[in-house]
Amino acid sequence: ALDPGLDLEAEIERLKRARNAVILAHYYQDSEIQDLADFVGDSLDLSRKAAATKADVIVFCGVRFMAEVAKILSPSRTVLVPDMDAGCSLESSCPPEAFKAWRAKHPGHVSLTYINCSAEVKALSDIIVTSSNAEAIIRQIPRDRPILFAPDKFLGGYLARKTGRDMVLWPGTCVVHEQFSERELVKLRMAHPKAKLAAHPECPEGILRMADHIGSTSSLIKYVSEAAEDEFIIATEPHIIHQMQKKVPHKRFIAAPGMDESCSCNACPFMALNTMEKLYLCLADMEPRIEMEEKLRRAAEKPLLRMLEMSPPAQKLAGAA
Repeated sequence: ALDPGLDLEAEIERLKRARNAVILAHYYQDSEIQDLADFVGDSLDLSRKAAATKADVIVFCGVRFMAEVAKILSPSRTVLVPDMDAGCSLESSCPPEAFKAWRAKHPGHVSLTYINCSAEVKALSDIIVTSSNAEAIIRQIPRDRPILFAPDKFLGGYLARKTGRDMVLWPGTCVVHEQFSERELVKLRMAHPKAKLAAHPECPEGILRMADHIGSTSSLIKYVSEAAEDEFIIATEPHIIHQMQKKVPHKRFIAAPGMDESCSCNACPFMALNTMEKLYLCLADMEPRIEMEEKLRRAAEKPLLRMLEMSPPAQKLAGAA
């Protein structure tokens, strides 16, 4: 057990300097981890920021697939995660073998895969997309070319409605976003009639129908920062509110309600596995680390690079899950 008198923040800073490490934190991480990270952002953006640094070690406080993307884009660096069990319900809903069989059943389809998946599934895909560049990429695919979209059926459904494209959807969902309750949200909106609803496209269609703004994590932060209103209901993982509050402290943010009022069902259980103690230990022990065979890394890199080629210029350097 760790010495309870240990100043974790100071020790993490000391080890970070000693290891020449960069610490990345996703918007869904605990606020104290966000506050000591070098960069806070969405998954792809963080990996690209890390690749642009001179760090020897990348510590990714997020979930495993995000750290894999950092390894794919920075193969020569050591990539650490505070907890290797920090997975993702979307990733686990889409095992590589089942995905491969699904692709085989739909020959001639172009396979668009959301970045929230394993490196193995990326390697079996044609193009990777994020929630902020998916629409622009879909619009570049010839209309006579059928599309497979995995693993998030809610994001896929939203994109199909937005682009008018008929897509074959993998039946996965995000455990966080599928928990939002339409009924509770209607009640909350009645109690806060002036509040604007900002929602992530991984939410079910009923929630998205009520939203004033739908977008990726970085898009939601931009929206609430720039909007004239000063009260917002946020339908995504609630830890993002920490960054919103830092940007516009005078505004009020209310987390959208889940199915069960007595639990914080909308907090991501995987993101919560990363703690300050585990962050300290991973820097001290230099593990758990992401290891990847070069053959897999190169195969997974191909659809990621394809995505970057097809992303709108404004999103070349930003925007992800």
